[in-house]
Amino acid sequence: MTYEEYEQKCDEIRRKNAVYLDEFKEDLINAGLKEKTINRHYWNVDFYINTYLLWEEPLDMTCGTKSFKIDDFLGNFFIRRCMWSTPDTIKSTAASIKKFYSSMLQRRHINESNYRELIETIKDNMVYWLEDCEAYNDPYTPNPFDFF
Repeated sequence: MTYEEYEQKCDEIRRKNAVYLDEFKEDLINAGLKEKTINRHYWNVDFYINTYLLWEEPLDMTCGTKSFKIDDFLGNFFIRRCMWSTPDTIKSTAASIKKFYSSMLQRRHINESNYRELIETIKDNMVYWLEDCEAYNDPYTPNPFDFF
């Protein structure tokens, strides 16, 4: 894939993602959430589907339910590349992603098995992600990502 083809595919995915994000925001408004909460969930999900999922190759939002993607995002990428990462922001971002994909399930953009895979991966790995994040942010603790 050439760079131009990559950019074209990313633009196509971003246009689709804009529709999904609008639907998600509508669901959050209908749930009676406050504007600040809605904006936080929206921003967290936008970062996941429009930055991370397009980082190495253009992947649509359904790929974000795969266990290896959510694990790499919250357990590696988010911790190491986002200077705002803390155990609390990992929990908050995971909650936003779960809400988003629940909305996508209700609107039939993803299937039940995709949603279950996402939820199980978050549940099974959260404690490890939080520990790694805490260690990574502590200058007196060995870096959990330093394998050499």
